[in-house]
Amino acid sequence: MGRLAFITGASSGIGQALALRCYHAGYDLALVARRTEAMADWARGQGLQAARWRVYGADVAQVDSIVAAGQACLAEQGLPDLVIANAGISVGVDTALREDLPVIAEVLATNTLGLAATFHPFIAPMVARGSGRLVGIGSVAGIRGLPGHAAYCASKAAVISYCESLRGELRAAGLRVVTLCPGYIDTPLTRQNRYRMPFLMTPADFAARALKAIEAGASYRVIPWPMGVVAKLLRLLPNPLFDRLLAGRPRKHRQGGGAASADLS
Repeated sequence: MGRLAFITGASSGIGQALALRCYHAGYDLALVARRTEAMADWARGQGLQAARWRVYGADVAQVDSIVAAGQACLAEQGLPDLVIANAGISVGVDTALREDLPVIAEVLATNTLGLAATFHPFIAPMVARGSGRLVGIGSVAGIRGLPGHAAYCASKAAVISYCESLRGELRAAGLRVVTLCPGYIDTPLTRQNRYRMPFLMTPADFAARALKAIEAGASYRVIPWPMGVVAKLLRLLPNPLFDRLLAGRPRKHRQGGGAASADLS
């Protein structure tokens, strides 16, 4: 029986690229997406062997939905060797606007709570087995807050800290928790940006480096690494200098309209 990878947000972008990379590395796939038919059409279009993949419909923002998808995977395909909590959303918010408060809640529910709920069904059986990899997709945007990105930055900062905590909790049981922080990834969202995006990567390039880092036993990795250097330098800047550096930066699109997008995957 081959290795099994459970991947959320698999219908587009990074998730889709990770799914394809894992498949060609020998993993069978448990693919989670809200649009199950589109996901299945993609898998068939890629020529993936029917016996090596299944699609589970779920909304990671709904705890019961994503937990049920995990339980269905356990029942139908068995316990994964690799779980990648990739699903996430990025929306600009303005805290001064009452209508944006539920948007903040939705971003946190999807990007942070949804990640924990993705891992939940697999932790106890992985502990019993004594092995398994849980991978959380963070972001360089979680390393320092960016104007107009409050919800997204907060959610990804939480992902980074959550995975670090979980890594300490599960290490003695033989489980590995991996935090991956992408920089700018070439997606339809980022193509709307009106400014330079340093070290822009294709989803396929990110997926190749990500799987290499996972299988090498990394616990934390910024991809590409030069973006990690930039992020660390920004973290070290005194607040007055950091604030001046970002003054006038275009804000991210709010839901339904607003300023220019500044999407970090």
